[in-house]
Amino acid sequence: MVAIKQEVQNMIQNLPDNCTYEDIQYHLYVVKKIKNGMNRAKKGEASSHKDAKERMAKWLSN
Repeated sequence: MVAIKQEVQNMIQNLPDNCTYEDIQYHLYVVKKIKNGMNRAKKGEASSHKDAKERMAKWLSN
């Protein structure tokens, strides 16, 4: 497992030289959200594709 500090350093190294603080914040946010989703899926806390489609259909119909 890669340490968080090393993971962030690698991410920053892959960003363009002219990136902004906001670019870095956004990338950190996206990585965190993806990791949270993957962890929830591993725990069985994620919705199925069918359930997600049904929930989205209800939301769009309002």
